[in-house]
Amino acid sequence: MTQRELRTLSVPEGVAGERIDSALTRVLGLSRTSVVKLLEDGDITTNGKVMPKSDRVVAGQVIEVLMPAPINSDPIPLTPLEGLGIIYDDNDIVVIDKPVGCAAHPSPGWTGPTVVGALMAAGYSVSTSGPAERQGIVHRLDVGTSGLMIVAKSDQAFHALKDAFRNRTVSKIYHALVQGHMDPSTGTIDAPIDRHPKEDHRFAVVATGKESITHYEVMEFYRAVSMVKIELETGRTHQIRVHFSALHHPLVGDTTYGADPVLGKSLGMSRPWLHAAELSFSHPVTQAKLNFKAPYPSDLTGSLALLSDAVLP
Repeated sequence: MTQRELRTLSVPEGVAGERIDSALTRVLGLSRTSVVKLLEDGDITTNGKVMPKSDRVVAGQVIEVLMPAPINSDPIPLTPLEGLGIIYDDNDIVVIDKPVGCAAHPSPGWTGPTVVGALMAAGYSVSTSGPAERQGIVHRLDVGTSGLMIVAKSDQAFHALKDAFRNRTVSKIYHALVQGHMDPSTGTIDAPIDRHPKEDHRFAVVATGKESITHYEVMEFYRAVSMVKIELETGRTHQIRVHFSALHHPLVGDTTYGADPVLGKSLGMSRPWLHAAELSFSHPVTQAKLNFKAPYPSDLTGSLALLSDAVLP
């Protein structure tokens, strides 16, 4: 049996005030699911006491973590995926057009295709930097979101891109169809986000959450809905979905965050109407300026066709 490592760490200033599960996910490089399991198993302590996942950490706090046993056997599952679009490819990065229904990387409980597994199945190499299950992943799209993703192929590119996303030098533009008519038609949503206080699978605007900034501009008004161009300044999990739901304009089809299921069904949507439409960034090695766009997939164009005779003057 593999001996588990007991690691002692002092909480850095950069994560002070965060929940223990969020803080250790960042500090240890583990997935949040792995950290939550350690917390539930009593493997994370401070001053000899087991820490609940709702605890918030303070700078300098000493925490002991009985690290999970290393995974020596199972490689990332190869998951061939029809419909995975390769937009750009060189020795350091690959830019893909991710179809809906594909996760960014393997995770407990997910048995469907993944971006990493699909790329490897197609013969692409990816960087081995970062946690084993997230090789090459420098940012993510939800399973139910389509569009552009960058995956690092070289370790140099992985670290440079992680820094670029952290420093907010990557431009990420999304298109979304939201319920109702946005008023004003342009604006900025600046509202902190954290896990929902009562429902762990959701996120919410929370006063003590992480800074979250979303810029938007209405592209088109339709009957009962608005097509919105969105630029993210930060990249929190479910940020777009949470922010527009908080304004009472949930994404069409996003029943998790309060969308009208009847409206979604009438437009043929079984997932949130959200697409990562454009990415602009400096190449992590050559520094060349790159810009990529991805067209809407068939389910989104189909829903727009149903609205085409309802454009407002």
